[in-house]
Amino acid sequence: MTYFVTGATGFIGRHLVERLLEREGDIHVLVRDGSQERLDSLVESWGPAAAGRIKKVIGDLTEPRLGLGDEQIEQLDGSIEHFFHLAAIYDMTASAEVNERLNVGGTRNAVDLANALRVGTLHHVSSIAVAGEHKGLYREDMFDVGQRLPSPYHRTKFESEKLVRAEAHVPWRVYRPAIVVGHSQTGVMDKIDGPYYFFKAIQKTRSALPQWFPLIGPELGYTNLVPVDFVANALDHIAHERGLNFQAFHLTNPRPMRVGESLNEFAEAAHAPRLALRIDKRLTDALPKGTLSMLMKLPQLRDMRRTVLDDLGIPEQVVDHMALKPQFDTRDTERALKGSGIEVPELRTYAAKLWDYWERTLDPDLYKDRSFERIINGRTVVITGASSGIGRAAARPR
Repeated sequence: MTYFVTGATGFIGRHLVERLLEREGDIHVLVRDGSQERLDSLVESWGPAAAGRIKKVIGDLTEPRLGLGDEQIEQLDGSIEHFFHLAAIYDMTASAEVNERLNVGGTRNAVDLANALRVGTLHHVSSIAVAGEHKGLYREDMFDVGQRLPSPYHRTKFESEKLVRAEAHVPWRVYRPAIVVGHSQTGVMDKIDGPYYFFKAIQKTRSALPQWFPLIGPELGYTNLVPVDFVANALDHIAHERGLNFQAFHLTNPRPMRVGESLNEFAEAAHAPRLALRIDKRLTDALPKGTLSMLMKLPQLRDMRRTVLDDLGIPEQVVDHMALKPQFDTRDTERALKGSGIEVPELRTYAAKLWDYWERTLDPDLYKDRSFERIINGRTVVITGASSGIGRAAARPR
């Protein structure tokens, strides 16, 4: 087998490459000139055998045909059996311009290159975001059903998949992961995203209240979490199964959880108080239409909401799109994975690993500058006893 991978240094991409290294064949990896050191570090971590099989291809997601020249294309033409396109922006808080440039523009350039190389199969990693605010069951054979796309991220993931379906002249497969969290065995995660935004709130609650203290909070609806190792394993397996071209696969949990239930699993892992009573969102939905939205337009309430979220490091966009309106069918994925032993583990079996890794590695408080210099920088300071000793040292210009 010969592979081409975009986004190999990304979170899902690096785990996919690890799986591909367990098979035979060269792996051509697209990498920006400025990211070569990062790739070199990953290759070293993958072991001695990886160095001879990982082939760097210097390029750029934003360039036509990903920046490959005619000579490079001629050398690779017809030799790539599996082309994996994972490079994209996975960030609800990113601007519309960034989403458009990387998700839509990047996919267009990847499709053009896959066509030029006449690859065996183009594997496009999309997202459940393509379903937008579709209400009810969203099957794997569904795509454009008139769903509302509420954010630039949703819209550009939809447009990216549409490009693959309309413009790929080679066989294609589409994969739609749910909200991807850390590795179920190690807890490793690359950034704060999804449920991780709420870990600081859990941590602060643990500091303020005993674990047995019952909490009351809103139940916002359903969410769908999958660990990165499941996504990479499923992607690798399905990509190598025969007879599955021109299909989409939902790499999602067939048993979605309520948001409050998932937060309680993390609270349990953190030894923090749990939500003992969750107020069903349908009760607030029963209020006259527009009541809550009108209330939140009041400057006092809007500023209070923003202050609370800022203090906890939670972007407003994340709260607005936290609950998923669609339910995702996984029958085609389950059929493709039958007999492989690959399935989504229950959150309770690995929530503690995710929490532990976040608290030891990703917690923003670990990286705060608490030095005396930072505290007084830019402020007017009065120092008594500044002529000698500690006072003199404190007053000395830096």
